[in-house]
Amino acid sequence: MGKKFLEIGKIVAPHGLRGEVRVEPWCDDGDFLCGFKELYFDENGEKKAEILSAKVHKNVVRMRIAGVDSVEQAELLRGKILFMSRDDVDLPEGRFFIQDVLGLEVCDADTNACYGKVTDVLKTGANDVYQITDSRGKDYLVPAIEDVICSIDIKNKIMKIRPLKGIFDDKD
Repeated sequence: MGKKFLEIGKIVAPHGLRGEVRVEPWCDDGDFLCGFKELYFDENGEKKAEILSAKVHKNVVRMRIAGVDSVEQAELLRGKILFMSRDDVDLPEGRFFIQDVLGLEVCDADTNACYGKVTDVLKTGANDVYQITDSRGKDYLVPAIEDVICSIDIKNKIMKIRPLKGIFDDKD
């Protein structure tokens, strides 16, 4: 298992005069972020943030945090990263935290040839795209779709794929 506390969003600005903040969600959607009653201001879980209310507003989440009652207090939080505890979430089968996918070794499901490691996860709307970086530093983009991703083993840090033609070579 990876880190216990994961980045989930960033406070980008105050909202209104009573201490609400606008949070840019770093998760699948703002509704997921709205489901937390407690978040953290640090990656060790030592500085808790009690969430009094949260709701999606356009592309951000408007949030009330206990003890933040003025625009001045909210302004002091601008730029702060919010963390969640992985213990507060039960992911459905086949779903993973991006943090856990980063660094996985990517190998061919049929030949065991290794292509590199996952170095980024891009959100494209239709499906995620994994950026794979090989040992020479060359990047490849692999769609995170059922036809390509055969298995993901977080414990053993390996992803098995059947790449589409042309991704890792120029041959048909």
